[in-house]
Amino acid sequence: MSQELLTSLAIFTLAILVGFEVISKVPATLHTPLMSGANSIHGIVIVGAMIIASEADNPVSYLLAFIAMVFGSMNVVGGYVVTDRMLQMFRKKPTAPKATTESADGAPGA
Repeated sequence: MSQELLTSLAIFTLAILVGFEVISKVPATLHTPLMSGANSIHGIVIVGAMIIASEADNPVSYLLAFIAMVFGSMNVVGGYVVTDRMLQMFRKKPTAPKATTESADGAPGA
């Protein structure tokens, strides 16, 4: 393997470890804003994958760009679904109207 590939793999591995460590320390109240930030970051990943696909000159580059676009798209869509579900937990549920009772003579009762 080339030195450049080993350096890239080392940076990728360190990024995974640091990302896991940072995300595991986030309190539950901050997950919704964090998901919104992650959605924007994955949008940037999709744009980067499209740029790579436009400049690709071999099948491996096309494949990697396609995989990056698929995973980025899944993360964006999944992030918005999760954010929407979390926000629905804080919405008030509609209350049913109270039923009125009538007395024996047909007049509304109290």
